[in-house]
Amino acid sequence: MELEHAGIKAGFPSPAQDYIHETLDFNRDYIRHPEASFYGDVEGDSMKDAGIFDGDRVIIDKAVEPRNGSIVVAFWNGEFTMKYLDLTHKPDGYIELRPANPDYPVFKVEAGDNFEVWGTVIHLIRTFEKI
Repeated sequence: MELEHAGIKAGFPSPAQDYIHETLDFNRDYIRHPEASFYGDVEGDSMKDAGIFDGDRVIIDKAVEPRNGSIVVAFWNGEFTMKYLDLTHKPDGYIELRPANPDYPVFKVEAGDNFEVWGTVIHLIRTFEKI
């Protein structure tokens, strides 16, 4: 029997059908490429307007090809950063790493820069209560 995930309404409670209880397995549910996936803890607020805050944890998949607008973790000129990948200027010879916070600068990545996309952010984990 294939189990379906039950939707959880965020409005008024509704009478629920019998709950099917199954063991949580985040690797099964969230990791498509185990050999290429890792997580990182977010530091700072440069992605706050994307809903990613200091202290959050993100799951990053190196096997997912980033596309224009993907949130990526990149190594650029000696530092790691998480930003939106902007490929619209690629024909002009550069790409941009864009923050989701207007208080931070856009990084212009040009040929010759020490740059590598380490992976694409595919999931966000936020802890509301420490236990």
